[in-house]
Amino acid sequence: MPVVLSQDELTRLFAAMHGATGLMAKLTYGGGLRSSECLRLRVKDIDFDRGCLIVRSGRGNKDRMTLFPERLHEDIRRHLEFAKALHAKDRRAGAPGVQMPGALDKKYLNAGKQWEWFWVFPSRKLPVDPRSGLIRRHHQHVTCVRRAIKRALKKAGIARHANAHSLRQSFATHLLEAGYDIGTVQELLGHSSVETTMIYTHVAVKNQLGVKSPLDTMK
Repeated sequence: MPVVLSQDELTRLFAAMHGATGLMAKLTYGGGLRSSECLRLRVKDIDFDRGCLIVRSGRGNKDRMTLFPERLHEDIRRHLEFAKALHAKDRRAGAPGVQMPGALDKKYLNAGKQWEWFWVFPSRKLPVDPRSGLIRRHHQHVTCVRRAIKRALKKAGIARHANAHSLRQSFATHLLEAGYDIGTVQELLGHSSVETTMIYTHVAVKNQLGVKSPLDTMK
């Protein structure tokens, strides 16, 4: 069964995090992202005006649109200033552009050097790209945010077997508890089958029937 954190637990978790990993955790929860989807976000995938994120080549190699929480807009804008400084540093150093999806490296030779294709969460170092052997900027590694969340869970005193994926599971469950229909939640999560999304209906605390435990009705 999914591990769903309460909003109180999430508040404590996020308070125990800071910097880029804190932003990743909030964005993962706020947009219902997989950790890998969050890390692969590019500047062009963030739409401030429409308040949405574009997840490209998600599971099943499908693109989808999901939520970009308004309360993160200013934090992300400030973070992008840091990312833009790294982008400018790479351009001054003549470093190769970032890796492009699919065969776009061959179709658009210089697109990887353009700001809009740069990673939202770039690594601080220039590692060797194992595919091409080039030394160029990659996005942060998935273990970075996973370790940060693990430390924050301990610091926040949350004794649950939770992890980075629990943020996505919490997103889905909280939307269902708020009364959003399962089709909408399925679309935001990028599930190909509604049966996959249905699992979250089994862990939702609230339900439309208003059923209460008989213990709660005792006088």
